[in-house]
Amino acid sequence: MFVSKNSIRNESLLHILELRHKLITGNLANADTPGYKVKSVAFEEELEKMITAGNGDKLKINRTNERHLPQTSELGVIPYKIVERSHTTMNNNRNNVDVDKEMANLAENQLEYNYMIDRVNGHYSKYKKLFADLK
Repeated sequence: MFVSKNSIRNESLLHILELRHKLITGNLANADTPGYKVKSVAFEEELEKMITAGNGDKLKINRTNERHLPQTSELGVIPYKIVERSHTTMNNNRNNVDVDKEMANLAENQLEYNYMIDRVNGHYSKYKKLFADLK
C-alpha cells in the first residue's frame, strides 16, 4: 500500500481518538463508582514538541502486537500517554467524574474522529481513482 507521512499521522490520530472515546465512555460508565478517577489521553504537547524541534518526520512507530509487520520507514505515529486525574473530587465518594464535561468531551471527540475519517478516506480515494484511471 502507498504510505505517506500524512497518512501514517492521520491513521495514528484515528487510533488515539478511538482510545480517547473508550476512555471517555469508561469515565461515564464509572460516574457513580466510589473512588474512580477520570482517565484521558494526552498527546498534543508531545506532538507539538516533536514538530517544533524539527523531528516531525522521525516519529517512532510502536508495534503493539508481535504478529504485526514491523514498520521499516522513518514515518511514525503520534506519541501519547494515558493520564489519570487524581487530584480532584466531584462527589462525597471520592469520584471525580463530571458527567457534563465528559459528555462535551465525547461530542468534541466524535467531531474530530469524523473529520479524521474523512481525511483518511480521501487519501485512499485518491489512489483508488488513480488506479481506476490507469485501466
